[in-house]
Amino acid sequence: MCSLNHFRRIEKIGEGTYGVVFKAVNTDSGKMVALKRIRLENESEGVPSTAIREVSLLKDLKHPSVIELYDVVIADSSLYMVFELLSMDLKKLLDKAKEVFTPQLIKSYMFQIFDAISFCHLNRILHRDLKPQNLLVDEYGHIKLADFGLARTFNIPMRAYTHEVVTLWYRAPEILLGTKLYATSVDLWSLGCIFAEMILRKPLFAGDSEIDQLYKIFQMMGTPNEQIWPGVSQMPDFGLKFPSWKPQQLPSLIVKYKDKDFLDLFRHIMVLDPGRRISAKNATQHSFFRNIEPVTYVSLPLDG
Repeated sequence: MCSLNHFRRIEKIGEGTYGVVFKAVNTDSGKMVALKRIRLENESEGVPSTAIREVSLLKDLKHPSVIELYDVVIADSSLYMVFELLSMDLKKLLDKAKEVFTPQLIKSYMFQIFDAISFCHLNRILHRDLKPQNLLVDEYGHIKLADFGLARTFNIPMRAYTHEVVTLWYRAPEILLGTKLYATSVDLWSLGCIFAEMILRKPLFAGDSEIDQLYKIFQMMGTPNEQIWPGVSQMPDFGLKFPSWKPQQLPSLIVKYKDKDFLDLFRHIMVLDPGRRISAKNATQHSFFRNIEPVTYVSLPLDG
């Protein structure tokens, strides 16, 4: 384990609910890293559970498309996680350089993410907070899963979990309907929303509350019933007085992709019934990815 003296902070590059992230350099090796600082002085129970969870999961989760945790340092009443450094997150890239999202790049990014999530699920880990801010990119075409603070391990059979997970715009309908018995398919719904966002250059479902989010999903996908989603009417927050919407055409930009394999994969991801949603492993084997070409360079904004 290194000491904090081995790192020189350069600038703050991010701030979230659970900590602040700095760009730093390892003064021994000259290697650039990301330092995530979590203050402990205000924590009556010691190290926050989110940090313990992230460290314990990432310690053994080695995959080329999962952020690498190099070390953990405790100093200055704070816990520091030392991560590999990538240029920026996918949200910043979407905001600043929409023109880089060619069909080739989108396909490459999605394959890498599906492969990483398949690896997580194989190791019985649910990420539970997939969104563009938690996907990191570099100029060499890599994209990596990050922020495992809400992730958790699971076993079969599944047991009840909290439904206070996943940022609203990427939250699966089963969680919005109050179920505590959810599985790996919640991560797939989030990925489908991210897939669409890279094409549309805006969020697919941008609700301002849980009910608004549900209604935006139902307005496009149709209001579910027992025929298309067996058991939906028994969910805690399902209302028999929900408006009855018919499924609508997908947004025109998605349809304009004119790629039958793409549309087939997208429709297999964005299924209301979680039991019928495609798995991450099967997604990686879909014909959409048959002719995938790795992207070796991405023009990132200079002020990233």
